Amino acid sequence: MNGFAGRDLVVVAASAGGVEALRALLSEFPDGLAASVLVVLHLPPTGGSALAGILDRAGPLKAAPAVDGEPLRHGRVYVAPPDHHLLVHDASVRLSRGPRHNGHRPAADPLFLSAALEGGPRTIAVVLSGMLDDGAAGAAIVENHGGTVAIQDPTESMFAGMPNAAIGTTEDPQVLPVREIAGWIVRQTRTPVNGGEQVADPQLEREVSLFLRTARPGPPAGDLSGFTCPECNGPLYETENGSTPRYECVVGHAWSAQSMADGQAEAVERALWVAILRLEERLRVLNRMIEGAQRRKQHHSERHFREQAKQIGEALETMRMLQSRIGRDSDDRLSS
Repeated sequence: MNGFAGRDLVVVAASAGGVEALRALLSEFPDGLAASVLVVLHLPPTGGSALAGILDRAGPLKAAPAVDGEPLRHGRVYVAPPDHHLLVHDASVRLSRGPRHNGHRPAADPLFLSAALEGGPRTIAVVLSGMLDDGAAGAAIVENHGGTVAIQDPTESMFAGMPNAAIGTTEDPQVLPVREIAGWIVRQTRTPVNGGEQVADPQLEREVSLFLRTARPGPPAGDLSGFTCPECNGPLYETENGSTPRYECVVGHAWSAQSMADGQAEAVERALWVAILRLEERLRVLNRMIEGAQRRKQHHSERHFREQAKQIGEALETMRMLQSRIGRDSDDRLSS
């Protein structure tokens, strides 16, 4: 690429409500768009690959599941497959089963970080409908490396968490209805930008290397936070992106404060279910012991076992009540 080409690396992230937003965005792109488009939508690990087909039918651009190592081409849409991060490196698409970010794989931030490192001022980051705040930190880093950011208008988004979070971390985003974002991107591809020399960013290079495995990463930046990772229970290091705290463990799981609270709630729920299972098993064992004491006419033992069973039953009731009250924040109250 010459030093004054238009912006030609478009990275797009969405979550809940994102399929319709993505379809609307791609429907407005012209055939032969002078940019490569890479798309991440939060998917469950066992999710199918139907998204690429849906997006392929949305507009004139060819959309397909990304293949590790394939070269980036203009006018193509590369879709992250389930349970794989999507990145860019050396003008190629890369897939990784590296550490989850904000509890997701694929996640927005790894794609945005790699695009900032790869494309610098040529990068456009787009944040569409979704819950919580994946993509907010990555969008800010794209801006810091000379790229630009477009965000779906939260009032139009089905879920406003991700758009609102990205607005909060970026300095000069374009906040537009999704169909207007497409036209704005087309103009950006036709407006020359100074590619210039990429500024060295060792910390960003270290983070991207966690996914590409091109180098042995050093320890996370920042100070020990006193918190543990909801994913692996390792110690978390804390840094700040502007005024927003960010946490990373030694193996590379990374969290915003909001997503970490969500992950902790999920970890607590898992622990509660394990505790409930163990209590249920203990209650069944005690009931068998009560039956055995009855057959043997061991009345003292029977009363003792019944008292234990009563205590376990009360504990089970308490644990189930706690489980029903502790859970992930499944709406956008924290972000809207």
